[in-house]
Amino acid sequence: MTHDAAGLIPAPRHDQSRPGRAGARIHPRRTALAAGPGTEGVARLLRTTLGQALGLALPDGEPGGDDTISLRIDAALEPEGYRLTVADGRVEIAGGTAAGVHWGTQTLRQLLGPDAYRRAPLRGAETGWELAERTVEDAPRFAWRGLMLDVARHFMPKDGVLAYLDLLAAHKLNVFHFHLTDDQGWRVEIRRYPRLTEVGAWRERTKLGHRASPLWDERPHGGHYTQDDIREIVAYAAERHITVVPEIDIPGHSQAAIAAYPELGNTDVIDTASLGVWTTWGINPNVLAPTDNTLRFYENVLEEVLELFPGSFVHIGGDECPKDQWKASPAAQERIRALGLADEDELQSWFIRHFGHWLAARGRRLIGWDEILEGGAPDAPLPEGAAVSSWRGYAGGIAAARAGHDVVMCPEQQVYFDHRQAPGEDEPVPIGYVRTLEDVYRFEPVPPQLTGVGADRVLGAQANVWTEVMEDRRRVDYQTFPRLAAFAEVVWSALPPSPERDFEAFQGRMEAHYARLDALGVSYRPPAGPLPWQRRPGLLGRPREGAPPIV
Repeated sequence: MTHDAAGLIPAPRHDQSRPGRAGARIHPRRTALAAGPGTEGVARLLRTTLGQALGLALPDGEPGGDDTISLRIDAALEPEGYRLTVADGRVEIAGGTAAGVHWGTQTLRQLLGPDAYRRAPLRGAETGWELAERTVEDAPRFAWRGLMLDVARHFMPKDGVLAYLDLLAAHKLNVFHFHLTDDQGWRVEIRRYPRLTEVGAWRERTKLGHRASPLWDERPHGGHYTQDDIREIVAYAAERHITVVPEIDIPGHSQAAIAAYPELGNTDVIDTASLGVWTTWGINPNVLAPTDNTLRFYENVLEEVLELFPGSFVHIGGDECPKDQWKASPAAQERIRALGLADEDELQSWFIRHFGHWLAARGRRLIGWDEILEGGAPDAPLPEGAAVSSWRGYAGGIAAARAGHDVVMCPEQQVYFDHRQAPGEDEPVPIGYVRTLEDVYRFEPVPPQLTGVGADRVLGAQANVWTEVMEDRRRVDYQTFPRLAAFAEVVWSALPPSPERDFEAFQGRMEAHYARLDALGVSYRPPAGPLPWQRRPGLLGRPREGAPPIV
């Protein structure tokens, strides 16, 4: 059969095809695979994915040989760039690094059609797959192309996480921000502190819908990943050239930890021993106490986290930390005086700086939500190397970049995928602003206020998936897709300015891409709107009207 898919997503920089000229035939029994030095891991993954999907044996072959897929490193290409050539009965994928070669193999999968995304072969075992002569040259716009998945509010079992890593790879995304702790659950095993998961991983019941909803799911909810689960997830991601960035929330969003270890809370203000894992949503008043015991506890937690996650960045949250308990706490007030701080805002900044320096001393970099910019005394800025996730809009990212810090743009108003995808009552649990597929396609990570060196501080962007109203994998799929495909093109492709982007052409390419998502088993939102079983009638949301502000 012939496959020459025009619907490449993300759109490549250069794509020259000659549809009338046969380029190569991929045959289940004859086509070989030649892995040049440094590409062995890519070859292993390609054999696994295409072997499963299409029944290809892909025995070892000679580079450049007839009826061969050749993989090689070409240092002249950009690190994540690749060049895919289909001609003269051969396929060659060259990349600046193994990551570039890997992204090239993802393009090859797209060219082979949606069947290349299945777990077992359907057809073509006798005739193979014909590809027209073609050259695709490509490289990403941004180094950080991410998705944040919140598994604290609703736990996603390990197989779902691995499936999402496959989906990231298929869209050439390379950062998985793993939101592991919050008020509603602690999801990673810490051997030194077993109660974090024995107690902190389970809540008695769960609010259904927005926190103003009167409805509850009375079943206990929870779960956690063992350290071996985490090692497996990190290794699975690494095979796909995806970096996992763990998030351990400090000093707010911490009630699950306080429920497990009450001494972590402000015991001179409230009875922390009476707290359970939080069952509802919103900003929680129960925050960590600014004590030496708390610092040592989280240092010990992070020691184990660093063993599990080898990447450069560790996310420490730092957002939405109410100061009321610190204002009422004699111990916190004494700490403010002893440290010579001006107020509770500077106390939070002290918390963040402590862990920033602690991570830096171990060769790691702190990243946190944009609140970490607040409260710092002029002589006590963020540690060098700290980065900022700009979520409340662009302003935090602009300030951070101008102060010399790297930035990941993830403004709530633009790329929070818990926000609803359309107006109307059929949209399930409508949260926030309407963010259509086209809205996401027109998202621009670099605001006009940043130019030159400031613009270079924008590492990239990520879409954030907060799961308060997403109780399972199907709901996460619905909120995330197809919008993640538009986001992937924004952070990978060299698109024109937002108003000039050809959304109609993107929609046309999405026709081929929906078939890939179908083959992958993704429960995406159809273009015509939710299917009857995707709706959630009677579950209260919190829609916001009008266009979201650019802030």
